[in-house]
Amino acid sequence: MKDLMRKLEGLMEIGGAKKDITFLVISGIALLCSIFDFVKLPFDASWVAIILCGIPIILEAVIGLVTEFDIKADVLVSLALLASVFIGEDFAAGEVAFIMQLGGLLEELTVAKARAGIEKLVHLTPQTARIVNGETEKVVPAEEVKINDILRVLPGETIPVDGVILQGETSVNQAVMTGESLPVDKKPGDEVSSGTVNQFGAFEMKATKVGEDSSIQRMIRLVQSADAGKAKIVSLADRWATWIVVIALTAAALTWLISGEIIRAVTILVVFCPCALVLATPTAIMAAIGNATKHGFLVREGDALERLASVTKITFDKTGTLTYGTPEVTAVKSALSTYTEEDIYALCASAEQLSEHPLGRAVVRCYTKETKKTAAAPQDFQMIPGQGVSCTANGKAVLAGNTKMMDAHNILIPKQVQDEIEQYLMKGCTIIYVAVDGLAAGYLALSDTVRKESPGMIDRLKEEKVQPVLLTGDHENAASAIAGQLHIQEVHANCLPEDKLNWIEKYQKRNEKVCMIGDGVNDAPALKKADVGIAMGGVGSDIAVDAADIALVDDEVKELPHLIALSKRMMITIKLNMTFSMGLNFLAIVLAILGILNPVVGALVHNAGSVLVIINSALLLNWKKH
Repeated sequence: MKDLMRKLEGLMEIGGAKKDITFLVISGIALLCSIFDFVKLPFDASWVAIILCGIPIILEAVIGLVTEFDIKADVLVSLALLASVFIGEDFAAGEVAFIMQLGGLLEELTVAKARAGIEKLVHLTPQTARIVNGETEKVVPAEEVKINDILRVLPGETIPVDGVILQGETSVNQAVMTGESLPVDKKPGDEVSSGTVNQFGAFEMKATKVGEDSSIQRMIRLVQSADAGKAKIVSLADRWATWIVVIALTAAALTWLISGEIIRAVTILVVFCPCALVLATPTAIMAAIGNATKHGFLVREGDALERLASVTKITFDKTGTLTYGTPEVTAVKSALSTYTEEDIYALCASAEQLSEHPLGRAVVRCYTKETKKTAAAPQDFQMIPGQGVSCTANGKAVLAGNTKMMDAHNILIPKQVQDEIEQYLMKGCTIIYVAVDGLAAGYLALSDTVRKESPGMIDRLKEEKVQPVLLTGDHENAASAIAGQLHIQEVHANCLPEDKLNWIEKYQKRNEKVCMIGDGVNDAPALKKADVGIAMGGVGSDIAVDAADIALVDDEVKELPHLIALSKRMMITIKLNMTFSMGLNFLAIVLAILGILNPVVGALVHNAGSVLVIINSALLLNWKKH
């Protein structure tokens, strides 16, 4: 029997949404023909709707009852259909089947689409590794690397496993793991993670964590486990279905016994069908999704807005979410009276013109944008991994880099300059020191900059009774500086992907509903774990978008408070819809018991109720909080 049910279920799924829409259109035309007698047929045109829309409902009810004894709203609908047909009220049967299938289609259109985030994470996993054995080097599949193997990683390559650098200096792009916007300089003794990208110098490393223990594989498991743990919301009509069926059958049986009129019993079954109740939620959700789309949000999960309405905490990634995610020159200072700040800026921009480092590129970009000039071309350019660049510019020997470069060339930074620089470091800035002809000439401070709309957005979120929290992979100084500008009180810095996920889990254990907003691969587990995940669709990675319930297409975070307010308004609309539909049902049941309504009029009352529910939901399309 169960095998037969599975085969029937498989047949029902063939065709999907296109088939459902086609059947609904044909059924709607057939019901109109039945009412107005457009076409002369040897049978009632309502039978087209009964067959196309009613039989799938009956089959689904039977499958649910036989395989799992699962009583849903379709059980009562099936009983009403069969009873209406039994007493010859074909139009009532066809109308109820049509309305219920319309509600089912609207629900289908709001549920989640298949997501490929985990598969994209798998593609980030390095496929090969270079094992060094004495003087020989051998390329092998990454899964064959063993603990303590010595590996060589060339510039531009993805690091295959977790390990420790033995020799060589470089900068590593760790955005995949920490979300940091700037590469991190690495030297012997420093740890590196699988999935991160070696930017410049070649280095050798010893493998410490391989296979399933590596960082990228742990992240894949985090995403999988977080997704599995997210509960799905069951429709209200289905949650109450058992009671609705019991009450409807009892009321119908008692009415038949007392009045002796089967038509009254059938009318009760028809008006008891939760048509408007079934439409109450999906119509409101679809209208709210339409509204959200106009404001730049792509809602990928049908019930995401339902969950968003109850959120009490919003956790933000910093880089690329609250900030632009690109370094900007925020200060230029001269340390020698012989050079102006404009001179220092121009010399540094010249030195960095051929640099591949993101900080160097940022200096050149900002210089050109701010001065409308092109820096002079450097001569004798040399890039030193982990330190900076050296060149000759305008006849002067220029060094631009970090403290290691200054130390390597015995260049002393005056105490007064060090004190100034300390203030910038406390704000989370990165410093490029500039030396000219062997003397410390000045420095540039660079930092990620806050999006201009972020402060206002945070204030409006607080007005919606939602508490903002900053979860970032950046160090404490940078995190605190940004949080201070945005008036965010709760800050957690140096967060790896599992740390973000753990913080969200802690909040959830306190019965707080959490929304996570992020843009990087490292945010994917947290986006999955949160009650609602929102990804920055423009600057964000594909993996973050695939892990989220909602994507912010144009990265305009200023619209986030509107989305929160819209979700709350949507829930008010759903409750109004349900209250109205249940009140209408109760009134219709009383009238059916008294014999005032017959099945056809009862079905028309359902139509009127369903139309009013749809109109009320449609008001959400252009709703905006004033």
